[in-house]
Amino acid sequence: MLYYLIPAKYNKVRNLYLLLVSYLLYLQWKPIHVLILLGVTSITYFAARAVEKSDNPKRVLTVGILFSLLPLAFFKYYDFVNESISSALSAVGLDFQLSGLNWAIPIGISFFTFQAAGYLWDVYYKREKAEQDFLTYALFVSFFPSILSGPINKASLVIPQLKNLRPYFHYDKAVKGLKFLLWGMFMKVVVADRVALYVDKVLPDYIHYTGMSCLLASLLYSIQIYADFAGYSLMAIGVGKVLGFELTENFRRPYFAVSVTDFWHRWHISLSTWLKDYVYIPLGGSRCSKVRNYWNIFVTFLVSGIWHGANWTFIVWGCIHGALQIVEKMLGQQKCSYGAVGKAAKICSTFVLVNFAWIFFRMPTLGEACGVVARIFNFSLPMSIWMPEKTNIVLMIMGVIMLFVKDFFDEYKPGKLVIFDNPHRIVRWGAYVIIFVMIMLTGVFGADQFIYANF
Repeated sequence: MLYYLIPAKYNKVRNLYLLLVSYLLYLQWKPIHVLILLGVTSITYFAARAVEKSDNPKRVLTVGILFSLLPLAFFKYYDFVNESISSALSAVGLDFQLSGLNWAIPIGISFFTFQAAGYLWDVYYKREKAEQDFLTYALFVSFFPSILSGPINKASLVIPQLKNLRPYFHYDKAVKGLKFLLWGMFMKVVVADRVALYVDKVLPDYIHYTGMSCLLASLLYSIQIYADFAGYSLMAIGVGKVLGFELTENFRRPYFAVSVTDFWHRWHISLSTWLKDYVYIPLGGSRCSKVRNYWNIFVTFLVSGIWHGANWTFIVWGCIHGALQIVEKMLGQQKCSYGAVGKAAKICSTFVLVNFAWIFFRMPTLGEACGVVARIFNFSLPMSIWMPEKTNIVLMIMGVIMLFVKDFFDEYKPGKLVIFDNPHRIVRWGAYVIIFVMIMLTGVFGADQFIYANF
């Protein structure tokens, strides 16, 4: 509310207020980590200015990128590298291990680091001019709706919005933002957190459940992580709209993808774009030999796996996605069309492959991930499925069906399922009230934080 009390003509005061709010909110998690945020911001800000003035911009870029990525590498990967080296040395009879770090990883570090590094690269490639106002740039890096779990915004999208005068209050944009907030909250607490009650019961203790129960839990995890992450992204974009900002679209109904390549055009779009712009294309992209192109794809998704976490499970998950896309390209699947039935088959097969990879993403170790897969394919086990109490089943199914129906109509019949944007006020407000009541009565509150906040 205070934001709107500041006259629109005092744009810098508004930005300063948003910057203060962003830093105060970040301080709520672990105050000392705000120094990491400020450090990454300062390094990339001054490095970008130096890149524009330097006779050797590549050297300045390299130093700037290395120093900006150093906190991410240290906090997120120190223990992983330490344990991996120690395990390798133990295998050959050597006992050596550095002391581990039990510090909490700074929240959102992967997101704000990649956003800042992307800006520095854009300045180097002359796609963006170095920002002269430190406070404007600091707000771009720390903007509170997206710092926790993205989207990873480009400077070319956000910084001009920060510098230009914004209307006192944009009614249509605010209404649309509130709709995003409402549906994002529904996806999070009604779908994701309700489904999590089953997933978090079965998968951590998979050895005591049948293969069918493990299969169902893995399928539900695919829904959980989508509803959780896409729900957060919608809420972040919604908050941005209420404040008068447009943020990057992050999801576009990924489970209707017809291939794994198409899946990555729809899933975590801001990360996919970042990887394409700053990893895939600099490696040579597709403008090279087929073998080199396949290697570029594999390296890009290896980086994606490493970005997601310091664990071999994430690396394997990234490699699976890279390998699947290479196979699709070798077979020319992106150019094939098999009609409506064939398209449905491709959507189902893509979902199965993506779901298989999610098992490695979800489980804490490779051994446990392989254990879940082995359990699913152990046909000697009973075919029974563990089910929680009926109320949870009904609410879980209801939420999943509502999410599927909305995504289906948005994908294939846009404009046909008009609920939030219905021209009849009674229908429109009836939908708002129903969704809000469902959130309050059937939502699971007090659940863990958003899944991607851990990355």
